[in-house]
Amino acid sequence: MIELREITEANYQQCLSLCAGVQDSSFVDPVSYSLAEAWVYYQDTRPFAIYSDGVMVGFVSMYVGEENYQIINFLIDATFQGKGLGTKAAKCCMDYLRNTYAARKISAPVKLENTAAQEFWKKQGFCFSDTIEDGYVFMRCIFP
Repeated sequence: MIELREITEANYQQCLSLCAGVQDSSFVDPVSYSLAEAWVYYQDTRPFAIYSDGVMVGFVSMYVGEENYQIINFLIDATFQGKGLGTKAAKCCMDYLRNTYAARKISAPVKLENTAAQEFWKKQGFCFSDTIEDGYVFMRCIFP
């Protein structure tokens, strides 16, 4: 079972050691950067460790401000990739935003060059938008 857990004193060190293992390190922000960003923008940012059956397997940071819901940093540790956990975790994140904030639209900013992430989000129901900022294309999923 996939679940999102708050970052606490008990798990933040382990969370900091997570690594996406992507070929281009500019595609995914380090967890330390996302946690610092979440601290600065604490009112609008929700960082979580992603757990599968009680084992930390990834990290996500979500923006919830101004009814502009975004999955801004999402990673499954390289050790756990290729097992379908990313798909389950993405659904869990989308469910969190829909159930907690009644999100009707969710965005996922993806580097223009990161075609693997673009394909991943397309499989989750996201489509390309016309919004491109700072080298990121905003993929969007709209719910009825």
